Amino acid sequence: MSSNFREIIDKPTFFGALTLLLLVTAPLVLYPEVGAAWVLVAKGFVTDKLGVFYLALGVGAILFMVYIVFSDIGQIKLGTPEENPEFSTLSWASMLFCAGIGASILYWSMVEWIYYYQAPPFQVEGGTPEAARWAVAYGIFHWGPLAWSIYLIPALPIAYFYYVRNHSVLKISEALMPVLGEQRAQGGIGKLIDVLFVFGMLGGGATTLGIAAPLITQGAHELLGVPTGLGTQITVLMICTLIFGYSAFVGLKKGIRALSNVNMWLSIALLVFVFLVGPTLFMLNTGLDALGRVLDNIFHMASWTEPFAEFEQFPDTHFPQDWTIFYWAWWLVFAPSVGLFIARISRGRTIKAMVVGSIFFGTLGCFLFFMVLGNYGVYLQFSGELDVVQVLNEQGATAAIFSMLKTLPGSKLVILVYTVLALIFTATTFDSISYILAAVVQKEVDEEPARWNRVFWAFALSLMPVTLMFLGGLDTLQTASVIGGVPLLVVALMLCISIVKAAHYDLRYQPSYEEKEIYIEDFPKDDPWTKEGDWQIPTHASHGVSHDDKPHIEGDPGSHPSRL
Repeated sequence: MSSNFREIIDKPTFFGALTLLLLVTAPLVLYPEVGAAWVLVAKGFVTDKLGVFYLALGVGAILFMVYIVFSDIGQIKLGTPEENPEFSTLSWASMLFCAGIGASILYWSMVEWIYYYQAPPFQVEGGTPEAARWAVAYGIFHWGPLAWSIYLIPALPIAYFYYVRNHSVLKISEALMPVLGEQRAQGGIGKLIDVLFVFGMLGGGATTLGIAAPLITQGAHELLGVPTGLGTQITVLMICTLIFGYSAFVGLKKGIRALSNVNMWLSIALLVFVFLVGPTLFMLNTGLDALGRVLDNIFHMASWTEPFAEFEQFPDTHFPQDWTIFYWAWWLVFAPSVGLFIARISRGRTIKAMVVGSIFFGTLGCFLFFMVLGNYGVYLQFSGELDVVQVLNEQGATAAIFSMLKTLPGSKLVILVYTVLALIFTATTFDSISYILAAVVQKEVDEEPARWNRVFWAFALSLMPVTLMFLGGLDTLQTASVIGGVPLLVVALMLCISIVKAAHYDLRYQPSYEEKEIYIEDFPKDDPWTKEGDWQIPTHASHGVSHDDKPHIEGDPGSHPSRL
């Protein structure tokens, strides 16, 4: 394996990511209290001082996706003209949903409304009917089109370079070549961006485990009576690791696709059951009302900064910083990994189909979870059947979730399905992350990353969270990864520029097209993103240029000073 390692692994990225991880986790292990305090200070700075940039990211992301869908870029085919989608729509939708959401949707869809109900936005008084209306709407907003648009920012240029320009590299740095130039993208700046991405993914993985482990452990306790201590949580994590380690071993089609399909059907079964045996009409009414409230206020919700909170005469709820800004920061940390994964599974589709499908299926899946599981809890609270708010405040979110599940008919079976879902959701998310991490640290990826490389990252992803769970420092690492993701704010803007610049450049050199799908087939000889290329693009080039009558690119290909 040593010679194989030297041949295929991008050593600066591989060892750089592991070194950064050790540099961050070592102080948290040696000085947990001091490290936690510093991380909280840094988190406060990120959400308070940089919050407006994260809100701008959310608004900008959805507007950019609208532009992509209605522009010529959206019509470009990811692959050859005769190529059909690699995965069926159902498998594709289930894979992108499982990779993008994970067990977090099982957790937050049931309890997020409780936090909003007690401390609502827009200076609304907590515990009131108006607070309840905002509470059932805000979860749909935070898990809706803006979140999935943030995910798609890295997916667009990566899919373009991988399937259209046939670059056998799945890296953020590769997708930034039109902005950075080839030498910078493949040099130190590109390596640094890839290293930060890997670190963010490892921290993001810790969050997934931090939410999933207590859920699965509590489920095992309810079903089998096992204790809910640290030992059980470690056992649960080891089982998760074995599942996604095996899935990573067998590959994308046999592993991730199979798990995602199982997860999708189990999710549908759970949601349909709760919808039918629960207050069906209430769920429909509340879900539709919440959807309407989000659509009516989406840009207000997306841009609310609470600007007067610094003055004494105005109340300071800190709601945007605690929720919307922190959520957008989280989606951004996960965006490179989920975006790379969406790009990898979208072969054979147009860019428009990838964008519209991801936003539609991702938002629809999240909406159904909030409409059914979330509104079931809302009904229990206001009908007087169960004081969910009190259970959460006194015993915690996990206890509140399982107290709700126990009120359903056949509660043991429901809890079993819910626990298995949490287990498989975690496995599919980690499977996707380990797949992409393996791809990022390889020099080239033709079909799939090397098997040993995938398995290595599958186990590396769980080893560090398990260590920190012993020390109680998992929350600190989760927050630290958000702080480490701050540079991605700039990277996200560069990725948007990159896809537009590359696609528009290539479209200038295509024959006249009127088809619904555009296949990029002719590339200019003097490519601006290679050493031989030239940055100067002729002003007279247009969509109608034929293959035999391409415009001449002026300048000496080897001497242009700005090509880097």
